[in-house]
Amino acid sequence: MGRNNLYPVFLKAKNLNVLIVGGGLVAEEKLTFLLKSSPDANVTMVSPMYREGTIEIAKIGNVKRIDDSYNKMYLKGHHMVIATTDLPEVNIEVYNDCRLLDKLVNVADNPPYCDFYMGGIVTKGNVKVAISTNGKSPTTAKRLRQFFEDVIPENIDDLVKNLNEYRKTIKGDFEQKVETLNEFTKGLVEKK
Repeated sequence: MGRNNLYPVFLKAKNLNVLIVGGGLVAEEKLTFLLKSSPDANVTMVSPMYREGTIEIAKIGNVKRIDDSYNKMYLKGHHMVIATTDLPEVNIEVYNDCRLLDKLVNVADNPPYCDFYMGGIVTKGNVKVAISTNGKSPTTAKRLRQFFEDVIPENIDDLVKNLNEYRKTIKGDFEQKVETLNEFTKGLVEKK
């Protein structure tokens, strides 16, 4: 049985500079999901061509488009890079350049050339659930995302806000507060 050894993190994309290499359908998909999750993300795209849909999506966010072929000079100032071209040799070049410059990189649909995966994401107010299949099955991640969108109640954000206010009123040290909140919230996960 396999095991997912990935370490999940939630990045503040507005504090990072993301580069997407490519302007085709895969680039559009990556940009769409990035901006859906983090509308304030700082994104630069470099490609000699862009789909019309990509151009429209880029207008919604803080997205800068560069009309050019990939050159490693475009990596400067970027923290994360997503390579989406339909030329495997260019994607591998992006990967190798990123490795030399200590940049996090994702080569779309090529798990061995990824430092991170962009998984399925469910957002309900302040609650966000990320789903990873360890790069093995994006379709499974998509189905799980749909499942969680259905089962997580729309009013979950009200609960989060109320618990945050309640937490401020609890007396005691950190351990006592955690114990009180655990007791208060255990009904959320108990099977009926």
